[in-house]
Amino acid sequence: MAKRQLTIIGAGPAGLTAAIFGRRAGLDVLVLEKGMTGGQINITAEIENYPGFKLVGGMELGKILREHAEKFGPEFMECSAESVSFGDGSKTVVTSKGTIETDALIIASGSSFIKSGCKGEAEFAGRGVSYCAVCDGAFFADVPVAVIGGGNTAVEEADYLAQFASKVYLIHRRDAFRAQKSAVDRTLANPKIEAVMSSVVEEIAGQDMVERVVVRNNKSGRTKEIPVEGVFVFVGTAPNLEFLTDLTERSGLRRANAGWIITDDKMETSVDGVFAAGDVRDKYLRQVATAVGDGATAAMAAYEYLSNEYYLQTALFEPERVTAFFMSSIDPAHLALDREISASAASSGKKVITIDGHINLRLREKLGVTSLPAMVELSRGKKVSAITVNSIDDAKGFLG
Repeated sequence: MAKRQLTIIGAGPAGLTAAIFGRRAGLDVLVLEKGMTGGQINITAEIENYPGFKLVGGMELGKILREHAEKFGPEFMECSAESVSFGDGSKTVVTSKGTIETDALIIASGSSFIKSGCKGEAEFAGRGVSYCAVCDGAFFADVPVAVIGGGNTAVEEADYLAQFASKVYLIHRRDAFRAQKSAVDRTLANPKIEAVMSSVVEEIAGQDMVERVVVRNNKSGRTKEIPVEGVFVFVGTAPNLEFLTDLTERSGLRRANAGWIITDDKMETSVDGVFAAGDVRDKYLRQVATAVGDGATAAMAAYEYLSNEYYLQTALFEPERVTAFFMSSIDPAHLALDREISASAASSGKKVITIDGHINLRLREKLGVTSLPAMVELSRGKKVSAITVNSIDDAKGFLG
């Protein structure tokens, strides 16, 4: 079984950025990628909202990000992540090329658009068919487009596209939208938007680019052609987390209703040493710019986590006997008591390790430290005794 410091699942913008920051921090980094480097941006013909690039092709940007990451020397492994497991501080990734044990893990596997499944959708992807109005809307100025879907995203994106397109056909298979009424009312009030209800797109057609959609009415069965130059599909997105099947409840990994991984602002998940970055997260906006920010944050948070873990391992868990003082770095009284305890321990020749319990919440949980300040005596990582410390006298009594 291979052993690594930091393993990153996914080589899209988030994963590649995490690799850059992880290597610059001096970590041993392994990047797992099952497809073409760059992830979902490879199906985007042109990107014009990524800072620093007025206009760049999706595949070109993916290549640039990969070359930038390669400069710092992470290892890339072309394989699929088949399963992961977390337990007692260890993290294991089973891949199509073997099993990897890793000290920290960043999940940056991205998301996939749910396809409508109509004829011509795959053939015209990137040639008129899009799954991102923010990415591609400006390319359809003064031409008619169609939007497929009836949820909040479809309705809101139709409204967004109306500022560019000459006409927006909002096509929904039901006779009522699933989106919030306020959003529907605002969108349909726009004279450039026409709702096509109880209808499904049977075919997206054209020569080199999209020229029309063939729509069938679910009630009458009749079909008609609508001339459009763009088709935006908004029937949903899903995180690429097949390798987490049946893991959530057993591992304690928190996920939102649709499966997105829940993190804090440091990209930390509910599992110690596991981070998530990019489109796989439960977040407001999924764009290249937000993905790279997530990747940078996740890598630096992983570095901080590993540095802390290595310190705690040598200072707290390996010694035959050690005493730890748990305090809060944001409490002035705790800081004052820490200074007194450190001075007293130094004068008596005893060693006390100070642990910021405000930050190390999971360590507190592991050792059963429910209130601060407290002192804990450990032997080879096992708690021997503990007390709540209210004064320097309490600490001296505990130290003997």
